[in-house]
Amino acid sequence: MFFIEIILLSVGLSMDSLAASVTTGSVIKEYKRRHIFRIASIMAMFQAGMTMIGYFAGIGFSNYICRFDHWIAFFLLLYIGGKMVYEELSANDEDENCKCNPLCNKTICCLAIATSIDALAVGISLALISTGIMIQALTIGLVTFAFSAFGVYFGGRFGRNINLRLELIGGIILILIGFKILSEHLFFQEKTVS
Repeated sequence: MFFIEIILLSVGLSMDSLAASVTTGSVIKEYKRRHIFRIASIMAMFQAGMTMIGYFAGIGFSNYICRFDHWIAFFLLLYIGGKMVYEELSANDEDENCKCNPLCNKTICCLAIATSIDALAVGISLALISTGIMIQALTIGLVTFAFSAFGVYFGGRFGRNINLRLELIGGIILILIGFKILSEHLFFQEKTVS
């Protein structure tokens, strides 16, 4: 696999992380630089880690994993996005401190898992074409870190400058990402190895 192919693969995989990071950045109440590093690091670790898990699992379990990976991503994103939409629509001033915390480790990890399910499938594909994994996983992690860092920064700046119901919009975006992943796997994508 050529390096340009690895870069393009990494960019493609990091698009969902970028969208989730923009959403996360936009709902952070008190935006700080350390939030960028923390969220981008978690997104990158899961993206690279899922690629490696997929690679090693792909050696023996590829057909089984490919059958349900999209459902995991769909339900995680549906849960997180639905929770954000529900909390925004049912929120009042007293509930403001109880809303979905985008900096909560559980929330970030769920988002990272949901947006890295495709990396699991890519890792399986890499195993099936008998290519190495270390350079690919490292590149995927670094590109995801860069895209996620930009996403949190952009979302944080956008969220502070425009007074919109960003948690509602963010929740809808996450739900749409979940439907996109599900529809791609069910209707538009034939799992082939090339």
